[in-house]
Amino acid sequence: MALALNVFKTVTAVVGVATTSIYTAPVGYTGVVLLAQVANIGSTSQDISFTHRRSSTDTEIMKQFPISGNDTINLLQGKLVLESGDRLVISGSDGTNLKFIASILETLN
Repeated sequence: MALALNVFKTVTAVVGVATTSIYTAPVGYTGVVLLAQVANIGSTSQDISFTHRRSSTDTEIMKQFPISGNDTINLLQGKLVLESGDRLVISGSDGTNLKFIASILETLN
């Protein structure tokens, strides 16, 4: 069976206080993050950390960035290319009020 050339994915998660891997680019594909947002559905300010991880190297995209209550932020100003095995990891200062959503295009290598 042939592999799909392009696959669009929507990734959602409730952000917890522990650092969690929310997406890993699959083997044979490059992941292009088209959109990544976090909404704070609570009434008080919360912090978010969002990181690109390749092997054992972390590159922070946002670190303990405050999001006002009842507000949303874009985690990326443009697109982010993830090579096979690269991961996106996230954590927040609250375990229930931060909600993540991303649109990702996986394209066959």
